[in-house]
Amino acid sequence: MMSNQKMKAAIIGPGNIGTDLMIKIMRTGKNIEMGAMVGVDPTSDGLARAERMGIVQTHEGLEGLTKLPVWDEIGVVFDATSAYVHKQHNDICIEHGKQMIDLTPAAIGPHCIPVVNMDEHLNEQNVNMVTCGGQATIPMVYAVKRVTDRVLYAEIVASISSKSAGPGTRANIDEFTQNTSRAIENVGGAERGKAIIILNPAEPPVLMRDTVYVLSQGGSEEAIEQSVEEMAKAVQEYVPGYRLKQKVQFERFGDNNPVKIPGFGEFTGIKTTIFLEVEGAAHYLPSYAGNLDIMTSAALGAAERWAEKKSSQAAV
Repeated sequence: MMSNQKMKAAIIGPGNIGTDLMIKIMRTGKNIEMGAMVGVDPTSDGLARAERMGIVQTHEGLEGLTKLPVWDEIGVVFDATSAYVHKQHNDICIEHGKQMIDLTPAAIGPHCIPVVNMDEHLNEQNVNMVTCGGQATIPMVYAVKRVTDRVLYAEIVASISSKSAGPGTRANIDEFTQNTSRAIENVGGAERGKAIIILNPAEPPVLMRDTVYVLSQGGSEEAIEQSVEEMAKAVQEYVPGYRLKQKVQFERFGDNNPVKIPGFGEFTGIKTTIFLEVEGAAHYLPSYAGNLDIMTSAALGAAERWAEKKSSQAAV
């Protein structure tokens, strides 16, 4: 039986991220369409925008949505609230057979970087989108890993405009570093990962910048550079404002000049340095908020893959 019907999505959390995601779905969704916007504050701008756009909305939270007729049609639920309430939302969605995309630091489900490991998670009930820094940099760590024998260490430094960091981001700085560090290891393939975030107060606000340092063994500089450039193009498929800021930089450490790594010892091999910039699409948030844009873009990219799979199954 053929099916061309799009999967309906609900978004919990009508703040900056949730509202930007709603507009992205409406403007660029291929297999996903808006079903409902869910909040708890009846005066929120996100709910008001949803109402003006003719989208079902409720200020009674996820439980309120479950009482509406559209709930039965919802296939995927995006959670853009907080780690604190995500578990409750997840329990409700699992009970009703809905797939969840988690944009909070809760990480109940596996870490998901669409361009790296989405194919492994097509049957998951819940996937976690890591962090903005993770979405921007982990593809690069993986790009090095796939053409080398070992990635012993990877460090990422994410610099974002202070204006693009809302109260949620500021309250979850520790979770950012911990969640991103784990994903650098279990998704990026590094044996040890570290994440640093910088809130840049510059005026006018600056675009998101990310620096990735990778220490690897095996492989060649040429293969690493080609892999990185190919990965950048792959990420651009769902984040058009994602780009390499300059050519990949290399430094070799031989037996005559090893670098000492605390907790590891002496390292010989290749140090790769990658400089990235992420410009937002300015659907709802300003273009300098690339850190938020890459999260909503990646979340939509993951949902699109889920919807593609369900559509292909329905076509059989």
